[in-house]
Amino acid sequence: MSVLVVIPARYASTRYPGKPLVELRGPDGQARSLIRRSWDAARAVPGIDRVAIATDDDRIADAARGFGAEVVMTSESCANGTERCAEALDRLGGGYDIVVNLQGDAPLTPPWFIEDLVHGLTRSPQAEVATPVLRTDGRTLASFREDRRAGRVGGTTAVFGADRTALYFSKEVIPYCPGDFGPDDDTPVYHHVGVYAYRPAALAAYRHWTPGPLEQLEGLEQLRFLERGTKVLCVEVAARGRRFWELNNPEDVARIEAILAEQG
Repeated sequence: MSVLVVIPARYASTRYPGKPLVELRGPDGQARSLIRRSWDAARAVPGIDRVAIATDDDRIADAARGFGAEVVMTSESCANGTERCAEALDRLGGGYDIVVNLQGDAPLTPPWFIEDLVHGLTRSPQAEVATPVLRTDGRTLASFREDRRAGRVGGTTAVFGADRTALYFSKEVIPYCPGDFGPDDDTPVYHHVGVYAYRPAALAAYRHWTPGPLEQLEGLEQLRFLERGTKVLCVEVAARGRRFWELNNPEDVARIEAILAEQG
């Protein structure tokens, strides 16, 4: 199976303009941009045939070329990362069995998340799209709840059926679970990891569908698939002692830098 990884990145983020170029300091004291760290994460995955950054912004493109990345310029009309991946695949000439969307705000994505995701889609011919989910511990769930109390849109949660097919994704904390959990306790809440693996046909179809009401309310691109009846496979991944968090808000910079320091 030939695999293309596309990292969609845009400058004009509503919640955090210029986010891809925000610098994150690692445990060695070296600062690297968010898009650079996301590219590094993609390059660390074994078995990937090609990695490209897809953007409509010259500032991001120049920065990416500066550290050696392949860049695909896409149109400003792309409404989200999935649409940008579809356009990037066209511009690169197609020819891949699986396209992975590693969103440019997820530099803490371990390589085995993407490996497991690709293997999950490969083993499930009935699924057209796959995405990783990570069972939260009490510390991560507390961070979700803290964001919601502060009125911030933080991480996304997922619920799925017995066959691992997604039932829903939300920026609210679902399912409802009363009570408190210790920092290292497993909880019933699954963190949706912002990575997708698509079969090219599903990616091509997505571009021609208009956003549905759930996608517009939640601001979650993957809901367009669910609203059109496309199966999305949730692949449970293991943290293996690593913490995962995306950069959604300015407050997340300190969180991610702290995790980088922890992980060394």
